[in-house]
Amino acid sequence: MPSSSPRTVEEIFKDYSARRSAVIRALTYDVDEFYSLCDPEKENLCLYGHPDESWEVTLPAEEVPPELPEPALGINFARDGMNRKDWLSLIAVHSDSWLLSVAFYFGARLNRNERKRLFSLTNDLPTIFEVVTGRKPVKDKPSGDSGSKSRNSKRSIDGQVRTNSKVHDVSYLEDEDEHSETLCGSCGGNYSANEFWIGCDICERWYHGKCVKVTPAKAEYIQQYKCPSCSTKKSK
Repeated sequence: MPSSSPRTVEEIFKDYSARRSAVIRALTYDVDEFYSLCDPEKENLCLYGHPDESWEVTLPAEEVPPELPEPALGINFARDGMNRKDWLSLIAVHSDSWLLSVAFYFGARLNRNERKRLFSLTNDLPTIFEVVTGRKPVKDKPSGDSGSKSRNSKRSIDGQVRTNSKVHDVSYLEDEDEHSETLCGSCGGNYSANEFWIGCDICERWYHGKCVKVTPAKAEYIQQYKCPSCSTKKSK
């Protein structure tokens, strides 16, 4: 393994999380771009998630054996032969397997307890398959102050509970019926499964993440979100 490879449990999990975020974005928020890149007329293509949270559709590495385990080969060939949702779900399953194989490739020198801890960390996050298909995470992380803020605490794409900014994936809400009439403050559209939303902490209106150009990755660093309208208003 190259000297720059992650070696500790924390470093490997950070690498895993970044690659996972990249693949989730490819299969959800950037799905139209991803779909167009998977041209069946091209050669065997793979979906890669990189440690900088970028994703790429490209040919597999030429060297044998490769530096890292390779993702599923030839994902583009099934694009036009399957229902789009089924195709994305299949890629999600293979991507989950790839992420784990990369993590435990890096973790080859970990001891037994460290490997258990690494698996526990990865298992605390919903799988890519669960995110893509809109299923609720099997294991939810508890929030120490969620009791008093249960109405404002929403679940992000990672399954993490946030209370400072009202970030959530509507498919993870415990009471989806409550938000069935919620309209995007930008486009006016209703929510639909698997879409990322963010709420303005000033006017309390909700927006599609794509409409206000906020991704789940960006939202993780937002302590107080102001929508475009509130951002342009001068403070009195």
